Amino acid sequence: MTDSRPNIVLIVADDMGFSDIGCFGGEIETPNLDGLAYRGVRLTSFTNNAVCMSTRASLLTGLWAQQAGSGPGFNLRPDNNVTIAEVLKGAGYQTFLSGKWHNGNAPDEAPWARGFERYYGLLSGSSNYFNPGLPRPGEPPPAHKRDGDMRPWGRDGEILHPFTPEDPDFYATDAFTDAAVGYLDACRNDDRPFFLYLAYTAPHFPIQARPEDIAKYRGRYMAGWDEMRRRRFERLRDMGIADDAWRLSDRDGLVPEWDACAAKDELDLRMAVYAAMVDRMDQGIGRVLAKLRETGREDNTLVMFLSDNGGCGERINRTPHVAPGPVDSYCTVGASWANASNTPFRRYKVFTHEGGIATPLVACWPAGIPRPGRIERDTGHLIDLLPTILDAAGAGYPAEFGGRSVLPCEGQSLLSALRGDTRAEREKALFWDFRGCRAVRKGRWKIVTEGHPRLHINIPLPFATGAWELYDLETDRCETNDLSDRHPDIVRDLEALWLDWNTRCGRA
Repeated sequence: MTDSRPNIVLIVADDMGFSDIGCFGGEIETPNLDGLAYRGVRLTSFTNNAVCMSTRASLLTGLWAQQAGSGPGFNLRPDNNVTIAEVLKGAGYQTFLSGKWHNGNAPDEAPWARGFERYYGLLSGSSNYFNPGLPRPGEPPPAHKRDGDMRPWGRDGEILHPFTPEDPDFYATDAFTDAAVGYLDACRNDDRPFFLYLAYTAPHFPIQARPEDIAKYRGRYMAGWDEMRRRRFERLRDMGIADDAWRLSDRDGLVPEWDACAAKDELDLRMAVYAAMVDRMDQGIGRVLAKLRETGREDNTLVMFLSDNGGCGERINRTPHVAPGPVDSYCTVGASWANASNTPFRRYKVFTHEGGIATPLVACWPAGIPRPGRIERDTGHLIDLLPTILDAAGAGYPAEFGGRSVLPCEGQSLLSALRGDTRAEREKALFWDFRGCRAVRKGRWKIVTEGHPRLHINIPLPFATGAWELYDLETDRCETNDLSDRHPDIVRDLEALWLDWNTRCGRA
C-alpha cells in the first residue's frame, strides 16, 4: 500500500533580508522561489528569533530557544526536547539534513544524534564558501574570520575538521544542493515519505560568490541603497504585502546618504556579490524542485522557505586589500545594504525590531494548498513550524521521547492558514530576548527595546536608550510611531507577560 503522507522540504536561508527575493519585492533574480510563491502561499507576518543559533533551536523543537538551547550558542539540550526529525523518523519518515546545523557538535548534540539519518554540511555558523579548510596548491590562502579559524563540517556521523575539499570548483551553496539532490535521488524507489531540511549558509558573510553570478549584478546597485529601499517599498505595496497605511522607516542611523558616499563602485560590488549569493541559492532550490518533479514527488511535497533572521549589519573587513568575492576575501555586505535588504523595516539581525525578526515565508504544496498565489497575514513564529509539519504529516507530538520527558510544544499549527481556512486570532503572546534586545507581541501590539548600554558585535549603538517602545503593528508594521507615552498601561501589561515568560524559561 502506497504511503499517502506528504513529503516535507524545509529550506532556510541565512542572514537574508525580508525583501531580498523577488516575490517579496526584491530585484534579485529568484525565479524558483517566486514560482513556489505563485504556486503556493506567502505568509507576510512570520517571525524568527533574530539570530542564527536560537532560530535553529526553535525551528527544530517548537520551543523557545531559551528552553531548548543551552549556553551562549543555544546548543540543543539533550534532556527536555524533541526535534522534527526525531518525531518524523519515529513515524516512518526518512530524514535528511544538508547544510548548516549550528546547534552543537558534541556526541549528543550532532545532527546524527538528533534524528537525521543522513547529514552533510557545516556544523558551525559560517565558513569560507570556496575552501573552509587549509590552503590548496595553486590557490590563494582561504580567508577566515580569524587566523586559523576553520569551522568543523560533518558527514553521516563523521566530523571533518579541518575540511579542505579536494574539488577545486567547490562552492558551499552548490555542495549543499548536491547533497540534497543526492538524497532525493537515492530514495526515489522508496515509498516512505521523507523530511529534507536544507539549511543554506547564503548569504551569510563572508560575501563570496562565483564570478559569473557576480557579473549579472555588477552595476545594478549604482543607484544606491536609498533608491533601492524606495523601489522595494513601492513593489511591496504593489504586491499587497505592504499595507497602504505603512510608512517606510527612515534610513538607519548607521547608514550615510548614498549621494555623500565615495567609492561607489566598491559599494556596488559588495551588493552585487551578496545578490549573487542569493541568486546561486535560488538556482540550487531550482535543482531540488526539478528532482522532485523528476521523481514524481512534486505534487505531494510541502516545500517551505524562510530566513533565519534579518539582513546582517555587522562591519567586518578582514581583507581590505582584496576586492569582495573570491576565496581570499573576507568581508560583510555592511549595514547600509543590510538596511535596504530589510526594507521596509528597522534595524538588523540580532535586533528585535522587525528588521531583525521578520522573514518571508513561502509555502507550496500542490496537493494540499488550494487557491495558489495567495498572501496570508496570519502572525506566525518559528515555534509554529514543528506543529505545522507534524500536522501535515499526521504525526503526534510526544510527552516523552527516548526515555526523557519533553516540554509541551509552544507553537501552534499554521496548516489552516496555509490552506486559507478561517483561523482564530493567536491567543498566546510571542517573545524575544537576545543580548538585551527584547520584545513581546500580542495581537496588534508590540513592545521592543534594544537594551542599554550595549555594543553588539561590530555594530555600535550610540542611539540605544533601553526604554520600551510600543507599536501598533496593524497600522505601523514599520515601527515608525512609538506610542509608549500614549499607552503606558499596554506597555506595563506586555512587560509583565515578558517577565513571566522569562521566569518560565528559567532565566529570572
